[in-house]
This record gives sequence, C-alpha cells and structure tokens, in this order.
Amino acid sequence: MQATPHRPYHHGDLRRAIIETALDMLRTEKDWQFTLREVARRAGVSHAAPYKHFPDRTALLVELAMIGFDRLREALVKAKPAAPRSLLEEITPISLAYVAFGTDNPALYRLMFSAEEGRAVGMHLDQRALAVFDVVLDMLGRGQAAGTIRKRPVRGQATAAWALIHGITLLAIDGLLVPEKVGSAPLEAAIATLVDGLAIPQPNTN
Repeated sequence: MQATPHRPYHHGDLRRAIIETALDMLRTEKDWQFTLREVARRAGVSHAAPYKHFPDRTALLVELAMIGFDRLREALVKAKPAAPRSLLEEITPISLAYVAFGTDNPALYRLMFSAEEGRAVGMHLDQRALAVFDVVLDMLGRGQAAGTIRKRPVRGQATAAWALIHGITLLAIDGLLVPEKVGSAPLEAAIATLVDGLAIPQPNTN
C-alpha cells in the first residue's frame, strides 16, 4: 500500500495539519484504524502534538465525521435547483449529489455513519450532522406548505427519504447496483417511487 506523503507543518497551524493528514490517510488507506501516533508521524510533528487539540483518537475521528457532514451539506445545497417545477425536479439532483458524495468519499462516508465505539448517536445529534437532515426537512416542509406533498409527519417522510438514499449510497459504494439485478438506472427509479409516495397527484392541465 502506498504511504501517505508527509505534510509540511507550519507553526501555528497544528490542528489543521493533523486534520488534513488524517483525512488523507482515511482516503488513501480506506479505513480509520490509524493511531494518533501515526497521524503525528505523517504530519511531521511530535507524537504528543495531536493531544493539544484531540484528547484521544475518537475525538479526532468525530471531527473528521463532522467535516464530512459539512461537506455533504454543501454538496446538497449546491445541487438544489433554483426554480424546480416539481418535487421530482428538486429531489433528483439532491439525491444524485448525495450518492455522488458517498461514492467519491467511501471511507469518510462510512465513518460518518459508523456505530464504532458507541459514538454514532451523539454525532448524529450534533448540529453539523443535523444540518444535512435539515436540507431534506426544508424541502419537504416547503412542499407541504405549497400543497404538493402529502400532509404527514414531515420527519417521518424525511426519514423514509434518507433511508432510501442512504441505502442506495452504500449499495453503490459496495458495487452492488449491478444492472442485471437492479436495472440500468436504479437511483432514478427509486427516486420516482419515493416521489410517488410523497407527492399529491396534480391535475393534468393538458
């Protein structure tokens, strides 16, 4: 396995150096079994240096996961269309952006949703993680207010949407969306099915 290159460390930027090195290791090694000692070595700092900002390895991993949630939210917000004419037109690019983030960052995505060391629940109640869910809540809430989405508990609807897209993302990461089994456009088909369950049928104006 190719080693992650050492990063030059600039005085006064220790925290960022530790985080960026750990993110590089996560991406190249495709897991997070590294130690703080190894992160320090590859960052070119003393073995004790990471402890100035992270009391233990778990604290560093949580911060990496939070960065993942920040980046995922940014990707979803960027993907939102300016003036969607339907729920399908709004939810499709957001869903595609979600899956793309996961497949482009498989180790980081798995870390974000890992239950390792019992930290998952606390992480997912952090505002940085909740901000991703808020993108979905906002979209569905606006749809209910506009009369285009069924009046059901919005958090339940958002959970159904998240569960579907999260599951497809993991299948995509594992290379299990094989056309012979799921067809040539499984994500688009799944989104259309989801929208059928969320949207209020609109009268045909033709």
